[in-house]
Amino acid sequence: MPLRESVARARQAVAVLASPSLRSAIVGGAALDDRTSAAVAAFDWVGDDGPDTALLGRTAQDLQRLQGPAALLEFDRIARMPVPDDQRHPLSVRIVELVFERLGTGRPVTESVLNAAIAMFAEDVAIVRRDAVDLGVLVRTDDGASYRSVG
Repeated sequence: MPLRESVARARQAVAVLASPSLRSAIVGGAALDDRTSAAVAAFDWVGDDGPDTALLGRTAQDLQRLQGPAALLEFDRIARMPVPDDQRHPLSVRIVELVFERLGTGRPVTESVLNAAIAMFAEDVAIVRRDAVDLGVLVRTDDGASYRSVG
């Protein structure tokens, strides 16, 4: 089962819990208005006789996998970084944090090692590295040969 489908299914389940009309329709079997009926029809985990507990169980297992260290292997690399700074900067910072959690925070790393580590998360290595330096998350030596995490 693709992980993206499990995440979408989990979001739907949270929406059901937050919405009294959806909750009463799915859990309580209440009559559905047109809008609620259309929403419920999009849920692959709700059948004529209520929620598909086996499918929800597999969804819960998928979400548990996301909590482990191998969760990164479940997702593709980021092909295009967001253009707006307010969207890209937090993503660049998090990528660099993940890289240095694995490489060790106190030691300097060469640019080639840093690039290879960032490339595991994002295709545009230069923008991630540049954002991290500009934001003060990384410090670069004067010759640009190595980088060190500030955090």
